[in-house]
Amino acid sequence: MDNLQLWQRYQDWLYYHPGLELYLDVSRVRFDNAFVETLAPKFDRAFRALEALEKGAIANPDEQRMVGHYWLRAPELAPNDQLRAEITEPLLQIKDFVRKIHAGEIKPPDREKFTTILSVGIGGSALGPQFVAEALAPDVPPMEIHFIDNTDPAGIDRVLEHLDLATTLVIITSKSGGTPETRNGMLEVRHAYEKQGLDFPKHAVAVTMPGSKMDEYARDWLTRFPMQDWVGGRTSELSAVGLLPASLQGIDIDAMLAGAREMDIATRVHDLKTNPSALLALAWYYEGNGKGEKDMVILPYKDSLYLFSRYLQQLVMESLGKEKDLDGNTVYQGIAVYGNKGSTDQHAYVQQLREGVPNFFATFIEVLEDRRGESIDVEPGATSGDFLSGLLQGTRQALYENHRDSITITIPEVTPRHVGALIALYERAVSIYASLVNINAYHQPGVEAGKKAAASVLDLQRQIVGILQESGNPLDLNALAAKAGASDRVEAIYKIVRHLDANHRGVKVEGDFGKPDTLQISAR
Repeated sequence: MDNLQLWQRYQDWLYYHPGLELYLDVSRVRFDNAFVETLAPKFDRAFRALEALEKGAIANPDEQRMVGHYWLRAPELAPNDQLRAEITEPLLQIKDFVRKIHAGEIKPPDREKFTTILSVGIGGSALGPQFVAEALAPDVPPMEIHFIDNTDPAGIDRVLEHLDLATTLVIITSKSGGTPETRNGMLEVRHAYEKQGLDFPKHAVAVTMPGSKMDEYARDWLTRFPMQDWVGGRTSELSAVGLLPASLQGIDIDAMLAGAREMDIATRVHDLKTNPSALLALAWYYEGNGKGEKDMVILPYKDSLYLFSRYLQQLVMESLGKEKDLDGNTVYQGIAVYGNKGSTDQHAYVQQLREGVPNFFATFIEVLEDRRGESIDVEPGATSGDFLSGLLQGTRQALYENHRDSITITIPEVTPRHVGALIALYERAVSIYASLVNINAYHQPGVEAGKKAAASVLDLQRQIVGILQESGNPLDLNALAAKAGASDRVEAIYKIVRHLDANHRGVKVEGDFGKPDTLQISAR
């Protein structure tokens, strides 16, 4: 196409939301009208499925659960009064708690106020709050936030070393209370408080499901905030999981909810060209041939949005990465997501995007407002923001000229309202796309399989340590495996004893580490 044809295609396929001043441009995705017509029946089914989901249909058949994260910003749509109360009451509880924390009515022992937040969680309990904190926290927030989002001991130590625990409010977020990484982080933090002679429960709050292990464990803490059974981790940012830490940082959570609500309304439209989430799903389907054959590269051209790609990694990949479809067929669905930010990526991997393997499509996130206040000219007639805008447009053009497609989303500024809208836009695009390819977007059997495998390794570790403590002589790996009844797991045993030896954890390994079969293992 020449430039005039591309300009006409841009106008034909441009979506604009006047209330949010949000633009969605899919014109640089090369589908044609005939392709769109072939998908019309699939979109009709997807629209009906999303409508049924919002009315309370069982959308997660594996777990026999409703999926209701859309109700979080429109509680009046929830199917009954009990569900509506599960939304409105925690929101009031959050606002009351945050007011008391900021006013010093709830305070740590022997201190005037809590000044810092330490959030302990993993996956959806961390990625959403981290993204929102980076995007929206004021330059001088009423409380700064830090995260422990892994079970890495050195990483935990690094975070704790920067905190005054005496004035730190700890938020432990775990739906079930059984997630090992979050439990480990909680125990590590509790130990750090006890080492300093501080009373951990007087600094701690829990965000968890009523009746969970964490709910029971946290009965003597400052308070507990409920998570809903019908909200999954990767769609929990607009529940207490994300709203509590955001509000403590001084972020307008009502505006976030309002933006998501506006986007939800826009994406309920049963018309492809005027439904922005459906347009995204169309572009994803076309680019990956309905099979995820291309990766999704997220390129936000704004520093405050650089964690958006990490947030979307979980939302998209955990939702769409499935081996089986809803009929039990093996389909191996999914879309890989990666990205950082523009124009940093101009000097990182855009070279490969332009000229390397064409196994991706890009999504540019454009923010029209450069900064609050005036900008200087860095060249005659050009500001730093002009360069950023020019680099985005230039990269989009350079990719398209070399047969690399892209989507562009434009917002006027990064505000709570627009971040809420972006979250809803992608949540609903994921739901629509999942319907197009006939998969369950709301379960994660692969994650559960990984947890079970990890638990099996730890069970084997306890068994190995017991055998070594009982044995009076060193054992080689094969002998150790035989005694454990695990001759088929020699490699796992080797890695277990190597790790324990490196950390002086009661196991001693001697010999040539380059020849594992020669090693002698004993109790230290």
